[in-house]
Amino acid sequence: MTTFSVILIISGLFFFTTGTIGMLRFPDFYTRIHSASKCDTLGVFLLLAGVSVYNIADGLTLSSLLVSIKIMLIAFFIFVANPTACHAITKAAFEAGVMPWKKPEDNKL
Repeated sequence: MTTFSVILIISGLFFFTTGTIGMLRFPDFYTRIHSASKCDTLGVFLLLAGVSVYNIADGLTLSSLLVSIKIMLIAFFIFVANPTACHAITKAAFEAGVMPWKKPEDNKL
């Protein structure tokens, strides 16, 4: 059970890392926030699932089960709230006039 929780935690860290690389490499606001939204949501969900599984693997008692349920409720809240907040931020940016990046055309003769 501990191995499974370590796999979940490492997977979550992988998604956090790829989201960070995406924020550094992508050219404009919209692609950066897309990277942050998707990767952070899945990364947090996997990390909290790993912590929840690790908490249960330590010993299945009523208190550890309740703590794991609370952790998964937090993960569910983040799973719903993060994409909603990123959508609201993106909509506000579009209404404020932030234009999407366009690939520059080649100056061919």
